[in-house]
Amino acid sequence: MELSREHWRDLRENTPLTLTAAELEELRGVDDPIDLAEVTDIYLPLTRLLNLHFTGARQRSAAVNTFLGDDREPPPYILGIAGSVAVGKSTTARLLHTLLARWPEHPRVDLITTDSFLYPNAVLEERGIPHRKGFPESYDRRALVRFVADVKAGVPEVHAPVYSHLEYDIVPGAAQAVRRPDILIVEGLNVLQPAPPTALAVNDFFDFSIYVDARVEDIRSWYLDRFHQLRRTAFADPKSYFAYLADLSEQDATRFAKDVWRDVNERNLIENIAPTRGRAGLVLHKGADHSVRRIQLRRT
Repeated sequence: MELSREHWRDLRENTPLTLTAAELEELRGVDDPIDLAEVTDIYLPLTRLLNLHFTGARQRSAAVNTFLGDDREPPPYILGIAGSVAVGKSTTARLLHTLLARWPEHPRVDLITTDSFLYPNAVLEERGIPHRKGFPESYDRRALVRFVADVKAGVPEVHAPVYSHLEYDIVPGAAQAVRRPDILIVEGLNVLQPAPPTALAVNDFFDFSIYVDARVEDIRSWYLDRFHQLRRTAFADPKSYFAYLADLSEQDATRFAKDVWRDVNERNLIENIAPTRGRAGLVLHKGADHSVRRIQLRRT
């Protein structure tokens, strides 16, 4: 079912805005122009839909428990968010993490990114695929599936590795603990990838999934803008893995970014990420200004 922005906005009904401009500034991604009007028009109706879906999932779980004579707590509700590098899916994930936690029905909301399940750089080097970081084969798929399966099964505490964007690698010995949340948000490039034959995929455990979409040309432009913004900020840190890029000329830096986009990110998007769009329960289609113009919702 396809809905215009105007139709979608009206589905907010009386969902309150629980976010301030200052809080939104903290949640925004690098060079992401999202404002409170976008939150009101797009994300408040989305949290209303997710809250209704969460309630329905809890009711179905309670019905099964009644049949079994089981009084255990319902399993955590798991939401997947997919999309390209630079499309804004991380901002979407952080926004939903904050907004959903302010609904009284599900105050315990955790967010995990699949970056945490990338193989360490040493492993990628050993396998000869450091240039394919972000492609499906660069992730420890079994560890990710096992993590999400344990959360869904109600294991009291589950641990995920920690990825450092500053160091561009997994942090040895560090872990993020997830303790039976009401909702777990799983955000990443390839979370809607189908599993190999006879195996489970991480999205087999999702209750709902969102794909953040835009034209490839627009995402490329956003990627280049973000790259130059990072050169002026995060890459200027001497501890950054990409510190050497801060010293390049504007022309050389642009050439480098265009090459990375063409050879890595655009290729991954076309070959692996975009083909999974049809598996999502909801697709947010963005225009060139980053605003969501239309929404596709799967009704079944």
